[in-house]
Amino acid sequence: FEDKVVIITAAASGIGLAAARRFAAEGATLALSDIEFDKLKTLAAGMGVPDSKLLVARVDVSRPKELEDFIADTVKRFGGLDVLVNNAGVGAFGYVTEISTETWDRVIATTLSSVFYASRAALPHLIARKGNIVNTASISGLVADVGFAAYNAAKGGVVNLTRAMAIDHASDGIRVNALCPGVTETGSTAWMHNHPAIMKGFSERLPMGRMGTP
Repeated sequence: FEDKVVIITAAASGIGLAAARRFAAEGATLALSDIEFDKLKTLAAGMGVPDSKLLVARVDVSRPKELEDFIADTVKRFGGLDVLVNNAGVGAFGYVTEISTETWDRVIATTLSSVFYASRAALPHLIARKGNIVNTASISGLVADVGFAAYNAAKGGVVNLTRAMAIDHASDGIRVNALCPGVTETGSTAWMHNHPAIMKGFSERLPMGRMGTP
């Protein structure tokens, strides 16, 4: 990825952090964002990327203006954009009868709408350089989980938005793909280890008998 400019949202932990480190190891110029700015700044400093090839920003992906400004700042500083990794997401437990309007809006805004906002802002720049978009979706966007309705809806939206953008922009030379991981060992899933029944269920159902790793 030498000479490639890569944006990653939610890059301070889990899959986003692992992706950032891998891109850094392969020579990419990185623009990283997270709502946890101090944590991201500390982690980014240890990636071995020179300051001339690194931009770190605090971005709330549920706010379109913040994403638009981040993408504009990236293009202004590095002269273009080659890869957009839409990685941010948040979940909330509850049946439809239990989820508040505020919780629903937060999950949809962070997990689904952010993909739309960032892609809309980035596509003109990606088209100029025949770049690509990678969206972190989830197995929960392909099948349903009990009591996880808002997250299932949001990730299902990410999956089909990915398909829509892929066919809409194929003629522009743009590839749009989604990753759909199963349960992954990250900070956001650490609590599961305190629930033996959950871990037993995973060990029985997952082919490798364990969570995935970033």
